[in-house]
Amino acid sequence: MQNENQLIKARKEKLQKLIEMGINPYPAKAKRTHLIAKILAKPNKFIKEENSVELVGRIRSLRKMGKVSFFHIEDKSGRIQIYIRRDDVGENNYTIFKQCDLGDFVNICGKVFHTQTGELSIHANKFIFLTKTIRPLPIVKEKEEEGKKVVYDQFVDKELRYRKRYLDLLLNPEVKETFIIRSKIIKMMREFLDKRDFVEVETPILQPQYGGAEAQPFITKHNKLDMDLYLRIADELYLKRLIIGGFEKVYEICKDFRNEGMDRIHNPEFTQIELYQAYSDYNDIMNIVEDMLTEIAIKICGSYEFEYDGNKIGMTKPWKRASITSLIKEYANIDIEKMSLDEMIDFCKQNEIELEIKTYGKIIDEIFKHFVEPNLIQPTFVIDYPKEISPLAKSKPDNPQIVERFEVFIGGLEIGNAFTELNDPIDQRARLEEQAEKRKLGDLEASEVDEDFLEAMEYGMPPTGGLGLGVDRIVMLFTNSHSIKDVIFFPQMRNV
Repeated sequence: MQNENQLIKARKEKLQKLIEMGINPYPAKAKRTHLIAKILAKPNKFIKEENSVELVGRIRSLRKMGKVSFFHIEDKSGRIQIYIRRDDVGENNYTIFKQCDLGDFVNICGKVFHTQTGELSIHANKFIFLTKTIRPLPIVKEKEEEGKKVVYDQFVDKELRYRKRYLDLLLNPEVKETFIIRSKIIKMMREFLDKRDFVEVETPILQPQYGGAEAQPFITKHNKLDMDLYLRIADELYLKRLIIGGFEKVYEICKDFRNEGMDRIHNPEFTQIELYQAYSDYNDIMNIVEDMLTEIAIKICGSYEFEYDGNKIGMTKPWKRASITSLIKEYANIDIEKMSLDEMIDFCKQNEIELEIKTYGKIIDEIFKHFVEPNLIQPTFVIDYPKEISPLAKSKPDNPQIVERFEVFIGGLEIGNAFTELNDPIDQRARLEEQAEKRKLGDLEASEVDEDFLEAMEYGMPPTGGLGLGVDRIVMLFTNSHSIKDVIFFPQMRNV
């Protein structure tokens, strides 16, 4: 079997021959009259009219013979067979065709007909090169066995697929469908919010001070200004500035960046949709989340039910709402509200839960992640978090140590985080200063004091509800994808 270098050499020789024949193997544009799918949908119409059609596409199968050859081309809509004969296209054009390989892009002009075997085809009368490929595509073979299509030599190596997504898309059609669904979901989110009078806005990716979440940032340098800048970890503080400035409903579909670990649900670059609505609280935001995601479920899945990771998910409203402490009691079988800090630490040791920071709020969060998160398969709003781990949320009137915050879980995934936003500038300063102290003590995810944001708050922010939804994880749910890398075109990968 020829190795890749020999195959590349052979293709380069064909490329040189085309050039010597005066053929441009990389023309600037091509003419197309129809998508392939349009011909496949109404073949008899095209056969009856006997008009020539011009198609473009990539060669996906190829049978070269003497004076007659067959090949298939594929565009974004479908695949069709091409029948080409030397006597029809001329000896020179047929010689040009003979230089083609699998993967080349071509322009075909011809008439629609059925071959003697009944396959819908294009009888070519003109062949034009559009792109001569240098590297051969990996070959995926299909075979009919006992009435079923069996695929051999699939391009299935996960890491290689992520690194060479272009080949993944070419060789695994279901991957392309996943990203088409992703695009539709983002469009549906926009339409949902636009219909409710939200204004889509843009905020800085490069920020002189990061904030809005507990995470480590990526740091970069602006040479002209001679200052460090940070890739944003969240949009929250800038979107709140817009609420202060008089906008009442804003949202942004945004890329955020967090310098943290990577696993099946974390990528350092990810997509969120953040929204803020004045004169509302976290209950109003829960309703928005319910309405948005059930609407998407109907449009994408055709019903309120779909499957994710082997589980049947039911999106029928209303969704379950339960406090974080009640869920810990349910799944960990402990009453966390009656335990001392030492008892909580001992409980974590007994259950092999690692604690980097041993404070009340952080321990509750770790116990919740260990015992509760994997069990939240059906849509669930987990509400009322400790104030300590929610520095930007408003306290509950009856318990100042608990805040009006929720996280929404579906399929065991946390897909959103929301607050009744803290709008008291005095309280906000105290909390950010407390976070800054924690940072000095080694909590690198704790926030810093943002003086500009605090100054903005002092001009007055109305009661506001805010939300961040993880777009990537929502796409994982509705495409039944196990890893975030399956729904990001180009996930971050380790150097090899």
